[in-house]
Amino acid sequence: MRPPLDDLNALRTFVAVAEAGSFTAAAERLGAAKAQVSLQVSRFEAALGERLFHRTTRRVSLTGAGQKLLDDAAPLLQALAGAVEGVRTGSELAGRLRIGATLDHTAQSLAGAVADFAVLHPRLQIELRSSDRVADMVTEGIDVSFRMGWLRDSSQRATSLGTFEQGLVASPRYLKLRGTPAHPSELADHEWLALTLLASPLTWTFQPPSGEPVTVRMRARLRTDSSAALRALLARGAGISVLNLQQAQDELASGALLRVLARWKLPQGGVHAVFPPGRLRSPAAAAFVEFLRGRLA
Repeated sequence: MRPPLDDLNALRTFVAVAEAGSFTAAAERLGAAKAQVSLQVSRFEAALGERLFHRTTRRVSLTGAGQKLLDDAAPLLQALAGAVEGVRTGSELAGRLRIGATLDHTAQSLAGAVADFAVLHPRLQIELRSSDRVADMVTEGIDVSFRMGWLRDSSQRATSLGTFEQGLVASPRYLKLRGTPAHPSELADHEWLALTLLASPLTWTFQPPSGEPVTVRMRARLRTDSSAALRALLARGAGISVLNLQQAQDELASGALLRVLARWKLPQGGVHAVFPPGRLRSPAAAAFVEFLRGRLA
């Protein structure tokens, strides 16, 4: 006979192990003994009649059943904790908010918004994680992540916050050496710098002031997964590429970078708030997104 499933602590322990990736790390997070955490998870698996983890001597990973339970349960637990904390503190937000964003977006706009939001909610613990790589939101416990450009996965739970203009740019040094292209078809012969964060970093469609769009397939010898690194490479004369014009405004204003084929339009990029899978969103994450939307408006 299976034991009853009436202990939320078991679910909380399961989520901690899943997010930490090990029983030792989860035990440290929970302030419990490793043996106690392992025993509670084993009893939970027995109650469910399903194995939730693949275990090795160094690490644990989720089974299919475990991943589904995590996707469904983690947002519910966080919402429950937020509801309890909300009763205790009134309408003031409390608990933890973990935000992910690219390095550029964090430095240029998001950090200021986080600072102001923190002043409004002094009981809220906020962690701002900056990285140009796409994080695993569930594994890293991120409540909301801000992405620029296009989402690789259309099934992601995302909210659009706006758009930005893109433009083809290069340094004066590069253009003096290689010449300034007069038509998008000439770009295939240039040193293209690829931003691998994009779903299709080598294929671009240019729209002229009138007439049919032109799609060009580039070849790239240099690639990077960082928009900041891409700007630096372009400024050093390493090649030609497309940038978010808002992020490149300092280089364009100083003349370190120049617009190329400025009359040809490129697709606008999007600014998205992405939430982890599950049915409920963190109240603090939802509140921050609305706060940010108000600032952008």
